[in-house]
Parts: sequence; structure tokens; C-alpha cells
Amino acid sequence: MKLNLIWILFAGLPVFFMPRHPSTPNPFFSPATTLMKDTLGDDNFLEDLMKQYPQYFDKILRQRDSLKVQIIYTQIDRDANNNPSFKNYSFNVNPDKYFYPASTVKMPVALLALQRLNELRLPGLNKNSSLVTQKAYSGQTVVLNDPTTPDGRPTIGQYVKKIFLVSDNDAFNRLYEFLGQAYINDALHKMGYADAQLTHRLDITLTEDENRHTNPIVFYDPLGRILYQQPMQFNQQPYLLKNDSIASAYYSGGKLINHAMDFSKKNHISLPDLHNILRSIIFPNSVPEKQRFNLKEEDYNFVWQYMSQYPPETKYPAYDTANYWDAFGKLLYWGSTKKSLPKNIRIFNKEGDAYGFLTDISYFVDLDKHIEFMLSATIYCNSDGILNDDQYDYDSTGLPFMHQLGSLIYDYEIKRNRAHVPNLLKWRLKYDK
Repeated sequence: MKLNLIWILFAGLPVFFMPRHPSTPNPFFSPATTLMKDTLGDDNFLEDLMKQYPQYFDKILRQRDSLKVQIIYTQIDRDANNNPSFKNYSFNVNPDKYFYPASTVKMPVALLALQRLNELRLPGLNKNSSLVTQKAYSGQTVVLNDPTTPDGRPTIGQYVKKIFLVSDNDAFNRLYEFLGQAYINDALHKMGYADAQLTHRLDITLTEDENRHTNPIVFYDPLGRILYQQPMQFNQQPYLLKNDSIASAYYSGGKLINHAMDFSKKNHISLPDLHNILRSIIFPNSVPEKQRFNLKEEDYNFVWQYMSQYPPETKYPAYDTANYWDAFGKLLYWGSTKKSLPKNIRIFNKEGDAYGFLTDISYFVDLDKHIEFMLSATIYCNSDGILNDDQYDYDSTGLPFMHQLGSLIYDYEIKRNRAHVPNLLKWRLKYDK
């Protein structure tokens, strides 16, 4: 893969900070937009539906608390003008019950990165601008090139793309560093997600102090001129007071620690908040204005494409199908399948798995059968009660649950009567190949 070595030269150039401009109203939304009223469905609906298939869900129903299962299902009905209304069902959902969100936190951070670019309102600065990540503190690393792009240039767009295609950890870390810890949490809190707390990079071990410090970054235009420089940021705000702990023991430094692991300063966001964040990107007009990300129409189209595109449909990078198959990251409905998938079913989602937790936040469309619905679920797959031992029950418990739950709701939706057939032509998207 070609590397654009000119960015190495730019790393030593002097740079200048450019001031932030205030945000302006987003013309993508009509001021006359009317929110569709939500309906709360029968609390027992999901449980009653699962009881019809004890061969798949008996264990889930009996061990709902030890498996920490939470499910949210949203039915979507359209009126004669194709406007959606929503009916929400839940099973065992409790925002106060902690689960480790793993890679699902990449979804709001990717959306906030695109929002931040729009807030800066700088001529020439966009998701395709070249981004150099510098270092100024312990634990920080430099990024001058990205071999997954056609010309080797790191960009916000490529990081967002890789997050939704294959849940790339480094891509998340770079967006976390661009935004800064304070911006991420302040923005989510202002949107109404008051309990959200994103406090660390992923897949690397850093101290709390190192995660509070985020790298200096510089954007360049195609001629190598500076578009925007941001110095190193430090989040001085205290964290929300949490009392989250998981498991009965865990390994640390090769030693078994015989008590619960403290998650009070790890990433925290509830299933309802993740479900609503996905809804806000799929149906932005259906949520209150304060919960809409400040995105342009082209941003929405970009996110929709890579949320639903299969890795093998991607040109840059060209993913190896042995490691990145069609259903990679599509847990609900597809489970562990590695077969080629039909093109009529598209799932717009973000999943995550770590510390025994398996979570998927999804919007389904079947373009041939004209059905759509939202489904989010999390389950804890750690029967031995020990963390960091790589003995998780993803294959025996988590993935079968995701497959059966997605299939259950999909089959129900096929049979469900609708007053109006939804027009889903909007979701016949153009993919890379």
C-alpha cells in the first residue's frame, strides 16, 4: 500500500491555532418538523414471545439477571405519507444495571467527530482533510500515515469508515484524541445522555491521567498548508460518581485477584441511550432537536453507507474475507455465520464485545419484504465469573442468543400487519462495490 511520506515532513512544521467558530442551525432539518409520538408497548410482550420458543430462550428467561440480559425492540409504522411512528418494547432493561459497552461507544464518538468538524466551520476543513496526530505526553503516539487509504493520508472520514466497517480500535482512539475527553462527555450530557461517561481509549493500557490527556493534532489542506491546529487537551472535570463492579475475580499482571473488578472509571453508557443515539442518526427528525447531531446531509449519507456496508464490499482497504466476512460485526440475526449474505437485508448497527459482554445496537431493513425495525441487546457471557482469563461464553451463549433473538423479531415482523407498506427506497444505498 502506498504511503504518502510527505506527511512525515509536515510533522516538524510550525503550526498555528485557529479559533473555534460558533455552530449554526443545520439546514438539513426543516424548522416545521413534527416529532412522531412514541408509544410504550406491553412490558411482557418480549418475554411472552420468547416463551413460545423455550428451546432457544429458556436459559435466557431463567438466568436473565446473572446473564445481565437487556433487550429493546422498536416497532416502526408508517403513515400514508411514509412518516414513521415508534412503539417500544423492553425486557429486563435497567439503566442502573452496568454493562461494559465495549466498542458500542465508537458510534457516538464517530458521530461527534463529524459534528465537531461542522462546528469549527473552517474553509477547506472536512472529513477528507489530512490529519496528523502528534504526541506531547506519556502514552501518546504519533500518526503520520494511514496505509488503509488510497494515498496514505490519515483522515477523520477514514477513521469513521473503519469504525463502522470493522470496529477498528485505533480509529476510535484517534477520534477520541481529536475530540478530547471533556468535549465527548459534555456533548453527550447536553444531548440528554446524562449518565454517559467515556473515559478511555480502547485496546491499550493507560492510566487515568494519560487518558485525560489527548494528543495535539494538525489538519492540512492538499498543498500542505495548515487548516487547523489543536494543542494537547486535558480534561480536569471530575468523573460522575459510579459504583460499578463486575465478576467475582479477575486477572491482573498474570495474578488472580479474588474480588470483583472495579469498572467505576471505565466507559459507561446505557442501552436506552445507545438505542436512542442510533435512532437519532437513522431517524434524526424523530428525536428532539437537542438530541440531533450537528451533521450535514452528506455526513448522514456517509454514516448510513458504512454502517450497513459489508467489509468485502469495501475498496479501501480491501478486507480479507477470511478475517472480515459479510456478517462481521452483525451479531443480531446473523450470529456467528460466515456465509455470504443477501443484499436485500441491511443492518445499520454498532456492536461491541469485551469483558464477557456482547452488545449490538441495530436498525434492520429488508428491502424485498418491506419491513424495518430497531433491536438492541446486551448479554454477559462469563459463566466462570473470572475476567481477563479469555474464557468467555461468546460462542456457546452470546452469539446463539443474538442469532435467535434477531431471527425471532425478524420473523415476527414478516407476519406483523401494517396499515401502510413502508417505502424503504431511501435505503437502497450505493456501496463501494
